[in-house]
Amino acid sequence: MAAATLVRPVLWLTSPAVQAAAHTLWTAPRLRERYPAYLAAMHGLIRASVPLMEAAAQRCRLLPPGDPSAGPLARYFGTHAEEERGHDDWLLEDLAVIGVPQPETLLAGDLGDDIAALAGAQYYLIRHYHPACLLGYIAVLEGCPPDAAVTGRLPALTGWPAAAFRTVAEHAALDLDHQRDLDALLGVLTLSPAVTAAVARNAAFTAVRAARLLRSLAGLTWPEGPS
Repeated sequence: MAAATLVRPVLWLTSPAVQAAAHTLWTAPRLRERYPAYLAAMHGLIRASVPLMEAAAQRCRLLPPGDPSAGPLARYFGTHAEEERGHDDWLLEDLAVIGVPQPETLLAGDLGDDIAALAGAQYYLIRHYHPACLLGYIAVLEGCPPDAAVTGRLPALTGWPAAAFRTVAEHAALDLDHQRDLDALLGVLTLSPAVTAAVARNAAFTAVRAARLLRSLAGLTWPEGPS
C-alpha cells in the first residue's frame, strides 16, 4: 500500500488549521514581543529533529526481514538528518542577536508541554511501532513554511535586525524542497495498511498540537519585549 494513500488526504484536511494558526502568529499585533518566544519554541522542536531522524534510521535496521520500506526509509532519514544538522544552532544565533541567551526561559507552562508532547510522541512511535510514523510528523512541520513575502518584511515589522531572521528566511526556501522530497517518497513507499494508518494518525496528531502551539505563541503578550 502506498503511504500517500492515506497520508495525503489527512494533510489536505489538517494543513489549513496549521496554516491559519501560522498566519495569525505572523499577523497579530505585537509581533516584536512574540518573536523571541517563537524562536525559542522552534529551537525546542528543531533540536530534536536530527536525533529523531537518527533514531528512526537506526530502527529501520531492526525491521523484520523483507519489510520493503526499511531501505528507502533509512536512506531518507539519513539524508534528511544531514540536511537539518546544525539548524538548532542557527536559532540560538538568531536569539543571541535579540539578546536572549537562554531560550528555555521563554517556554514556561503550556508551551514547553506542547513541544515535549510533539517531539516525545515520536520517540515512542519510532521505538514501539514503526519508524515510518515519523513521516507524518515531518510532513506537518515542514508543510507550512514561512511565506517569503512575509519574511522579507519582518525586520520592518518588528524592529529587530535582519540577522535575527536567518532561520525563518532559510526555511522559507528549504522546506519547499523538503516537501517535494517527502511527497515523492510517500508516492512510492510501500507500507502495510496498519502502518500507513499510523503515519496518517501521527500527521493528524501533529497538526492538532502544532496548531495549538502556534495559537499559544500568537496569543502571548508582555508589557515590554526583550531588549
